[in-house]
Amino acid sequence: MSPVLAVPPPYARILRPGPSVAVLKETSLALHMPAPVELANSWSSAEVMMQKGDHSSALDELRTSWDLCENDTQRAKTLKMAGDAGTALGVEDPDMQRVHWRKALKSYRNSMKMDQNKETRKAMNNLSSMMDANAISRGVGFQLMDEGNPTPFGLFAIVAVIMMSLVAVKVISDMLTEEEGNPVVSMEVSYVDSETGQRTLGTIDIELFQDDAPVHVENMVLHASQGNYDNTIFHRIIDDFMNQGGDIDNQDGRGGNAAKWFGYCNGESRSSSSACEQSQWTIPDEANNGLKHGPGKLAMAKTSAANTGGSQFYIVPTGSTPSHLDGVHTVFGKVTSGMSHVDAINEVQTGDNDKPIDDVILLSVSVN
Repeated sequence: MSPVLAVPPPYARILRPGPSVAVLKETSLALHMPAPVELANSWSSAEVMMQKGDHSSALDELRTSWDLCENDTQRAKTLKMAGDAGTALGVEDPDMQRVHWRKALKSYRNSMKMDQNKETRKAMNNLSSMMDANAISRGVGFQLMDEGNPTPFGLFAIVAVIMMSLVAVKVISDMLTEEEGNPVVSMEVSYVDSETGQRTLGTIDIELFQDDAPVHVENMVLHASQGNYDNTIFHRIIDDFMNQGGDIDNQDGRGGNAAKWFGYCNGESRSSSSACEQSQWTIPDEANNGLKHGPGKLAMAKTSAANTGGSQFYIVPTGSTPSHLDGVHTVFGKVTSGMSHVDAINEVQTGDNDKPIDDVILLSVSVN
C-alpha cells in the first residue's frame, strides 16, 4: 500500500513576540553569507547521489557536509537534505522504514530549530502524514506543543487527563510507553580503499532483528558488549558475494564460539555446558525465520552442519543476492548506514584464501 501524502489541516497558531532586531540582523547575515566552496561541493555531491537513488551514500556525504558548516543556516540545510534522503530510504526499504523515517523526522525537527524554512516544514509534515498512515510512532516522547501547534500526543493528552480519574495510573503509563526498537550495532572499520590507495576509516550501522532471530541477536550483542570483536579482521572477502569476519580466535575462519552457552556443542544438542569446552559452544540455527539474503543483509557464518554458528558473520554488498543461502544461513540484521563502506571493502585486493592483502580491521563494535 502506498503511503498517504496528504497533510493534516493546520491548527490555529498561538501568537508570540517576534524576534529582536539583533536576531534579525544575525539571521540576515547568515542567509546572505555564501557557503564555503568545500561545503557547496559536498552538498552538490549529495544531491547527485540522491538523484541517482543512492540515498545511503548521500547520508554519508552529508556527514562530511556537517563538519564543513560555519553557521546554523548551513547546518539547517544539511539536516534538511539528510531528512530528504532518510525519507526516500524509508520508501525504498519497507523492512527498515520505521528506522529511516524516525531518523529523517529528527533531522527535520533539528533543522527547523535552526531555520524556520517553509520547505523544511512542508517536508516534515508530509513525512509525519506518511508515518501516521503506516502506524509508525514518531518517537517524540511527551512533547505537547510544536511551534505553537498541539502535537498528536498533545491532543491525546487532553483525553488522558479525563481518563485519569477513571483508569489506574499504571494503565495510562503503559499506553504512553513508546515501543522499544531493535538494537543497532555500530562497526568501526579501517581498510585500504582500492581506488585511492589510502587507508580509510568508516562506520557501518546495522539494525539487528531480535524478533526474527533472538538467539543470533543476543549472541552478537554479548560478543560486542564483551569487546570480543575489537581489533579483529575481515578474513575472507569475495567480490560481488560477501565480506566475512568475526573470527575472534584465529582470525582466519577456523575459530570463534558462541558468547554464552545456548545448549549446543559443535552443532550437537547437550544438556550441560560441561559437556564441552567453551571454544566448542555454538548456537542453534534460526534460518527459517523468513528473512532473505540481499544487499546490506547481515548473516551468520557456519560450517555445512546445522547449528554450528559461533561468532563469525558476513555482510552482503550491493549487487549480491545469494539466494542459495536462504534457509541455510540465518539472516539477522541489515545495514542502515555506511553501505558505501561495505561496498568499498568488497572491492579491496585479496590474495590466498580470499584474504585481503591489506588487513580490513574491525576496530570496534558498539551496541546502541
